[in-house]
Amino acid sequence: MNNFWITAIGFLAQALFSARLIVQWFKSEKAGRVLSPTIFWQLSLVASFLLVVYGVLRNDIVVIGGQLISYFIYIRNLRFKRAWRFLPIWFRMATIFAPIISLAYLILNKQFHFHQLLENDDISYSLMVWGSIGQIIFTFRFIYQWIYSERQQQSVLPAGFWVISLVGSLMIISYGVFRSDIVIIIGQLFGSIIYSRNLFLIFKKKKTQ
Repeated sequence: MNNFWITAIGFLAQALFSARLIVQWFKSEKAGRVLSPTIFWQLSLVASFLLVVYGVLRNDIVVIGGQLISYFIYIRNLRFKRAWRFLPIWFRMATIFAPIISLAYLILNKQFHFHQLLENDDISYSLMVWGSIGQIIFTFRFIYQWIYSERQQQSVLPAGFWVISLVGSLMIISYGVFRSDIVIIIGQLFGSIIYSRNLFLIFKKKKTQ
C-alpha cells in the first residue's frame, strides 16, 4: 500500500483517540470531576482497530502489541455501560473477530512474518525494547482500569489510570522521536496534555472534599 494511505490510516486512528480524550475532557470539565463517558470507549474501539491495521502495514510489532490487550478492555467497559448490547450485531461480530483476522493475516501472508517484525532493520534492538516497555506500561493503564472497574462494578477512570498513561505516553513519544514517526509523536503529545489535566481535576476535587 502507498505510504500516504498508511500514514492516513495512522492519523485517522490517532484523530479518533484524540477525539475520545477531547469528549472525555469536556464532559469532565463540565461536571467538575473525571468521568468515563460511553463514547470514550466506542471511539477507543474503532481507533484501536485502525491502529492495528496501521501497525501491520508499517511492520511495527510495538504498535500492534500495544493494541491487542486494551482492545477487549474497551469492549468490557462498554458492557459496564450497558451499551455493548445496543450496538448492531454485525458491528459486534466484526469488532470481536478483527484482532483474530489481523493475527491470521500476519501469520499467513507471505509478506508479513513474526520473525520479520522482530528483525526490523529500521528499529534497533534497544529501541524496540524501550518502545515495547513504553507500550506495556501504556497498555497496563487499561488493565489497571479494568481491575479497578471490576471491583467497583462500574466503568471508572481513576487517578492511577492517568498517572500510568502519562508515564507510558512520555516513553512512547521518545520512541516515536527516534523512529521519526510523526503519527506517534503528535498523537501522544496531545494525549499527555489531557492526562495531566485529568490528574489536576482529580487532585483539585480531593482538596475541596
